[in-house]
Amino acid sequence: MELTQVRKIFYPVLAAVAIPVNLLVILILMRGRCGLSRCITCYLTAMASADLTVIFTDVIMNHIIPLYSTTLFSNNITLCGLIDCLTHAAKDLSVWFTVAFTFDRFVVICCQKLKIKYCTWRTAVIIIGAVTVLSCLKNIPWYFRYKAVYLVYIPLFCMVKPSYYTSSLWKAFSFFHHASTPLLPFVLILLLNALTVRNISLANRARRRLLVDCDRDRNKDPEMENRRKSIILLFSISTSFILLWMTEAVYTIHERITLNHITDRLFKTRLPFIIGYIGPMLQLLSSCSNTCIYVTTQNKFREEFKNVLTYPFVVIIEFINKGDYSDN
Repeated sequence: MELTQVRKIFYPVLAAVAIPVNLLVILILMRGRCGLSRCITCYLTAMASADLTVIFTDVIMNHIIPLYSTTLFSNNITLCGLIDCLTHAAKDLSVWFTVAFTFDRFVVICCQKLKIKYCTWRTAVIIIGAVTVLSCLKNIPWYFRYKAVYLVYIPLFCMVKPSYYTSSLWKAFSFFHHASTPLLPFVLILLLNALTVRNISLANRARRRLLVDCDRDRNKDPEMENRRKSIILLFSISTSFILLWMTEAVYTIHERITLNHITDRLFKTRLPFIIGYIGPMLQLLSSCSNTCIYVTTQNKFREEFKNVLTYPFVVIIEFINKGDYSDN
């Protein structure tokens, strides 16, 4: 199967799965019945909303539509720049909301004095709002990356300006962009997780000493159980993010250093050429991976997910039963 055919199958399937799944996640979290604090719920809702935005901007507008229609957006310079801005902003939001969530969990576990003031719903809203504004402002330059190619006075398609690859200003902006997303988040997430593991290990050792005379098989420590669940959720989201973004990050850095995006498309060098398409596919999988993590790690979320999925069928059955009773 050729790569184009794989893409024509992958992106529509991803959109068909990720859109309803993320909408379900947002609905479940907004119901507030998952046993999570308002602070965590706020971050997870923001992450699901950002993932949903990525699906609309990157998957649908940037991949699905160009695969099936070459004229809808490709000859409009305004739409080319606007879609590019929205796509990069949505990716930034998805990445930095993950970092914000990781930092929040780090504060909860490792900074008991700061926890009371920082880990609140109000702070979460402020952080999410600030990240949203900064991400939108940061990605405005992408709008000016394109120029239109004309046949006489008829616009044929949008093309990336040659100065994007040669200008020192564009190189500096590109370096800043890729350093802030996702290289800096990689470092921050790994560092915060390492400090969190160290703190939990020390706390668990101290707690075991206090409980040395207790029967651990009969009396489970609820504090250690809560820490275990929090760390499983945190590490699952962080690990998934790093693994799915790694290929795209490495390829992008290699592309900017060697300008292989030009030579690959001229000479079809297979390995970088294929990785250039596989990387975005893996990265976009992260837009629905968090839902799988919630379902597998959180019991109450799993129950709510089942309830939401089965609710329409329950309503139909109740309606049928009421109809049978009225006939009798």
